[in-house]
Amino acid sequence: MASEVVATHAYLRVSDITRNRRTGTPGLLPVTASTWWSWVKAGKAPAPIKLSPGCTVWREADVRAFAESIGKEAA
Repeated sequence: MASEVVATHAYLRVSDITRNRRTGTPGLLPVTASTWWSWVKAGKAPAPIKLSPGCTVWREADVRAFAESIGKEAA
């Protein structure tokens, strides 16, 4: 019997994506939460997924693809 490959989808919250100003903790991108949200509102960053009224996430693959695309623009 062949083993089945199960794709896993990781989700990121704003705190995983952005750096924390107070603690200096790095995120996936070197931007603040306010910059991230302005990019989301402008349609530049990937659209969020609302899991509940207090929980907004993004697909990790979408965020990484976005990060690569802005890295290419800067080069």
